[in-house]
Amino acid sequence: MSGQQFPNQIKAGTTFKFSLNLTAYPASNWTIHAYLRGAHAIDMQSEPQGNIHIFNISALETKEYKAGHYGYSLRAVHVESGEVDELEAGTVEIKTDLANESVTQDFRSHARRTLDAIEATIEGRASLDQERYRINNRELYRTSFEALKKLRDQYRAEVNREEAKASGKSLFGKTLRVRLG
Repeated sequence: MSGQQFPNQIKAGTTFKFSLNLTAYPASNWTIHAYLRGAHAIDMQSEPQGNIHIFNISALETKEYKAGHYGYSLRAVHVESGEVDELEAGTVEIKTDLANESVTQDFRSHARRTLDAIEATIEGRASLDQERYRINNRELYRTSFEALKKLRDQYRAEVNREEAKASGKSLFGKTLRVRLG
């Protein structure tokens, strides 16, 4: 497919524009279909513009897309013979349309929510020194402080990786440039 591939994210509530220049499947003879399956079924079809295939889905239509991870199949269909070739398959994430969300929605990642909960638990432990206690034949066990610190460190690392990825930074730390020659 000459290096072009279907986007890995679609933002609901915004116009989705995507074009493919496929020399083996010119738009004069082929139509490209994208089938997405996940929270619901989404079918897209390209429009020809010269020999380029254009997907141009309006914001009004994408507004109805449910957020989540979808499997997709990108297929070329010959206009006359009906021949179908699968060009690629994979996964795509449809991101939530913030304009349609309530103000009570929590958009933190699982790792961020868990890290925040662990840190709140550690903070609340400052005044509690019992790891377990019993009242009327009922026992309560608390996670040990050492286990909480270990979990906190694991989730901190995961949150740091997420934040680095989101900001476009290297996931491997600082980049060291070397010139050979």
